[in-house]
Amino acid sequence: MTSTVPALGTRTAEGSALQAVLLDMDGTLVDTEGFWWDVEVEVFASLGHTLDETWRHVVVGGPMTRSAGFLIEATGADITLAELTVLLNEGFEDRIGRTLPLMPGATRLLAELYESETPTALVSASHRRIIDRVLSVLGPHHFTLSIAGDEVSRTKPFPDPYLLAAAGLGADPARCAVVEDTATGVAAAEAAGCRVVAVPSVAPIGPAAGRTVVTSLEEVDLAFLRSLMTEMR
Repeated sequence: MTSTVPALGTRTAEGSALQAVLLDMDGTLVDTEGFWWDVEVEVFASLGHTLDETWRHVVVGGPMTRSAGFLIEATGADITLAELTVLLNEGFEDRIGRTLPLMPGATRLLAELYESETPTALVSASHRRIIDRVLSVLGPHHFTLSIAGDEVSRTKPFPDPYLLAAAGLGADPARCAVVEDTATGVAAAEAAGCRVVAVPSVAPIGPAAGRTVVTSLEEVDLAFLRSLMTEMR
C-alpha cells in the first residue's frame, strides 16, 4: 500500500519544469466508471427502484457521499447513506475481483513515469479499500503515494486531494500535471492550480485555459506532460 503521509523532499524530474504527475483512477487508468454505474443500478434494483440513465452524468466522478446521496434522494429509497456505501463498495469490489480492464495507454504511461523517476501520485475519490485493490493490479511501485476519498475531509471537486498530493511529493501544484476523466476531477485539479489533461470518459469536457483535452491516454506521454509546462519556464 502506498502512503498518504507527505514525503517532502521527493526527487523531482530534473531538467523539466514538470515536478510531478498526479493521476486519477476510475475512468482514467482503469476502465471502471461503467462498473460503478452498473453496481448502482443493481443495488437500487434490489431495493425496488430503477435508475434513470440521465443520472449517470450526475453521479460520475464524484465522491460516494455525493453520488449515493443524490440517488437516495432521487429515488426515495429506504436506505441510509452508510448502508448504501457498504453495498456499493462491496458490489464494486466483486466486479474488479473478476476483471479490471486498464484504459488504453495506461500501462505504457505508468512504466514511462516510473522509469524516468517522475514523482507520481494516484488521487482518487474512491475509498482506500478500493484503491488498494486497484493498486495491486496497477503496481504500487508506480506511485510514490496515493490519496483516497475517505482520507480527506473534502474530496473532489474540492482541491484538497490534489493539494495534499502535491505537498506529499514536495511539488508546486502549478508544476504538477494532472490527468482526469471527469468534470468533477478537472474542477478539483484546476482549483488546486495544477495543469490538467482531460481524457473524457462518460461525459464531454471542453477545453479551457490551463487545460488540454485529448481523446485517449494513448496521446499522453512524459514528453507531452512536460510540454504543458514550457510556457512557465
